[in-house]
Amino acid sequence: MPTAHGNTADGNTADGFTGYGFTAYGGPETQRFLELPMPVPGPDELLVEVYAAGVNPVDWKVRAGLHRAFLHLDLPAVLGREAAGVVVGVGPGVDGFAVGDPVFGTSARGCGGYARFALLTASQTAHKPAAVSWTDAAVLPVAAGTAHDGLAQLAPGPGETLLILGIGGGVGAAAAQLARAAGVDVAGTAATAKREFVESLGATPVAYDGADLDEQLRTALPKGADTVFDLVGGDALRTVSSVLPPGGRILTVADPETAARFGARPLSRQSSTETLAELARRVAEGRLDPQVRDVFRFEDAGAALRAVESGHPWGKIALDMHVNH
Repeated sequence: MPTAHGNTADGNTADGFTGYGFTAYGGPETQRFLELPMPVPGPDELLVEVYAAGVNPVDWKVRAGLHRAFLHLDLPAVLGREAAGVVVGVGPGVDGFAVGDPVFGTSARGCGGYARFALLTASQTAHKPAAVSWTDAAVLPVAAGTAHDGLAQLAPGPGETLLILGIGGGVGAAAAQLARAAGVDVAGTAATAKREFVESLGATPVAYDGADLDEQLRTALPKGADTVFDLVGGDALRTVSSVLPPGGRILTVADPETAARFGARPLSRQSSTETLAELARRVAEGRLDPQVRDVFRFEDAGAALRAVESGHPWGKIALDMHVNH
């Protein structure tokens, strides 16, 4: 059982290592550094010495208890849904990976990436190309993986228009780049302060904090939008009606009630090894920028999560675990 030990990242011990997580469901006051026993990888699992970890909104939502209905954790638990590092253990029956391989992937059992060592799901892990940095690799599974899976479901074609609600975050930025590479015209809602950032993605910005969002959408998309990728939910979907023609396709990461109310399909994640490998190739070849805007030391994991929980990050945030790499 993990034990809490205050607010410092001490590193590894003879029998275990340090992770950053939470001791009870609630607010940031429940977050702590934890002493952890070394895990043993099971079927479809890899034990990885973590070099970098991604920081995502889903992490604070797990801590807040918003995912308790489908993610069952024994507390205290370590935060983090994605990580990159070097394989130090391979679970029974796992093929394609060996000790010493540089990899990146999805945390096994729902979380665990904010740690010196972590279990990754082998079928949702890929080899890291040498040309891809540890921090870039670490942030691919959640944001870029979600973007890839969402576009696969929406299937916007060349010459069609995709509207991304919440384009300024990690998922939106990746979706914009992937869609533009496929010849799709892209527009997206974001704060006025992110206008230049959205334009750098090759997308048309629509400021949700400006005057009369409906009018802005009609001006930016005079022919409407063929598809909508909603990363916000709630009232943001109300604006879709003014630009979405009959038969237009909507995909949302919002709650099922919101999805049903607006006729949107919920996102179905795949997050396969093949998908992650393709995303990494795009990064290595300069065709996809994971948009890592801030890198925090492991000692500052709490501050990194606070930056994400504030609700207005640009691109992605990662933890550097300060190992010799």
